[in-house]
This record gives sequence, structure tokens and C-alpha cells, in this order.
Amino acid sequence: MECNIDKKGRLARLYTGIAAIAFGIFIALLTYVSVIPASLGWLAVAGSTFGGAFAIFEARKGWCIVRAIGIKTPL
Repeated sequence: MECNIDKKGRLARLYTGIAAIAFGIFIALLTYVSVIPASLGWLAVAGSTFGGAFAIFEARKGWCIVRAIGIKTPL
């Protein structure tokens, strides 16, 4: 994996990843106390957590999957 994003893009992905994981924890708490139906809630938790972890991975490696397939991104 070749570095294809700059420092600004890496920071944006890091903050997005942290926010997504925090949102996943919040949704997990709402699902645990039955505010959100379990099937929908745990699916949202998994998606948010996986997405956040992947964004943090992109930030750490300096690599963006969207840019790697040839799509231009603003950051």
C-alpha cells in the first residue's frame, strides 16, 4: 500500500474514525437498554465500529481505498 493522502487527509480520517467508534458505543448503549430494536441496533454498532476502525487504519497507513481505485477526493 502506497501512501496516497497527505497530513490533512490523514487527520480527517482519524477524527472520522474516532467519531464513528464513539457513535458505535453510543448506539450499543441504546441497544443494550432496549431503546433501539436489537437486530437493527447491533447491526448499526457493527457497521459503525468496523467503519471507524477502517478509517483509523487508513489514517495510520496514509492510504485511502477510494483514492486507490482512482476516484479523486477533496482531502
